[in-house]
Amino acid sequence: MLVLLDQTRLPAEEVELVCTDVPALVRAIQTLAVRGAPLLGIAGGYGVALAAARGFDVAEAAGLLEGARPTAVNLGYGVRRVAAAYWAASGKGEGDAAAAAAALAEARALHREDAQASGRMAEYGEALLEELLPGRAYQLLTHCNTGALVSGGEGTAFAVALRVHRQGRLRRLWVDETRPLLQGARLTAYEAARNGLAYSLLTDNAAGSLFAAGEVDAVLIGADRIAADGSVANKVGSYPLAVLAKYHHVPFIVVAPTTTVDLETPDGTSIVVEQRSGKEVTELTSPQDLSADGGGGIVVAPLGAPAYNPAFDVTPPELITAIVTEEGAISPVTGVGLAELCARSSQVTIS
Repeated sequence: MLVLLDQTRLPAEEVELVCTDVPALVRAIQTLAVRGAPLLGIAGGYGVALAAARGFDVAEAAGLLEGARPTAVNLGYGVRRVAAAYWAASGKGEGDAAAAAAALAEARALHREDAQASGRMAEYGEALLEELLPGRAYQLLTHCNTGALVSGGEGTAFAVALRVHRQGRLRRLWVDETRPLLQGARLTAYEAARNGLAYSLLTDNAAGSLFAAGEVDAVLIGADRIAADGSVANKVGSYPLAVLAKYHHVPFIVVAPTTTVDLETPDGTSIVVEQRSGKEVTELTSPQDLSADGGGGIVVAPLGAPAYNPAFDVTPPELITAIVTEEGAISPVTGVGLAELCARSSQVTIS
């Protein structure tokens, strides 16, 4: 079985969600009980290992998992990587138990590598901030949730803020609430409080006034997919922040592992953006409301009102100051730079 922290129940309560089969894990992914690009890759890998251990059809399980959410590239990466380990062992005639053990070992390796990548991204991110904004304490703005709840380690963008905090150089972490499901309010604020960061929560549409007042030194976000040209898909609302940052001459920094870079997706227009239920917009809901059978929130729109609810938007590379990965940072953001980082990553073996 696979045991997850049910993120739909945060911050009110910390509840474990037990998945005993792949359909249960798929539901957990689709209802956002488990979420965040790197963690989706880890969960997908463990899902394949779970299918192998329980004697389920591994190919069918891999297909179900990979299709659970279309935008986050890490999910498919983790599924394919662990499935490949399973098939390699199975092809050697080592038996079902040995193949299942190989799948579990690969899932654990993926988990371990992501934790190590998180630490290196934090180091590179802090160094970049010092290079761009030397000798000062920072007021950082972040969107959605990018901490330990999305990672095998301490996160991506949030890990940078956490490292800066530990160095005594974080004046304030500005946390967008992140409509419509409030991942910032529910999850990032929860992680900031647990780690003792000085933080303030704001509505998404208040960010512009912060920039205008000179209260933002840099923006730090994560990513769910980075195209070959450097376009970044992240939680909806990221693109407007990039536009604001460009206008106000504020660094806009994306922090993500190289596993989030998809060189098979040529540009931002090729990224499939997940469209979610309009109920998330027409009702005041939480993921817990949406995952409950027949459950819902407080209706705030006329009955039958149509709603536009993309889960992500895409920021073009010309609006991005830098992309920080576990292999270093690139600035300016170019396809050539991304390809070099990915090539460097593929040459590193982590034991």
